[in-house]
Amino acid sequence: MSRTPLARLTTPLVREDGVLRPASWDEALDRAADGIRSSVADHSPQSFGIFSCSKATNEMNYLAQKFIRATVGSNNIDSCNRT
Repeated sequence: MSRTPLARLTTPLVREDGVLRPASWDEALDRAADGIRSSVADHSPQSFGIFSCSKATNEMNYLAQKFIRATVGSNNIDSCNRT
């Protein structure tokens, strides 16, 4: 049984009319930011959360909690440190 290597995405994809299409990084990041803003505006900052990995560096976990608290205004951050 031969296995073909998995193809990696080299450009972001955005959904438009139910179909994924290639997009620039700026467009994809703008859409993600708009989605976060929309969720926070419609449902409050506590509707948004983030999950961080215990295998990430301390610096990455710090940035994750800083982002969710300072940028979004939520304390909903969790990780798999307990397992």
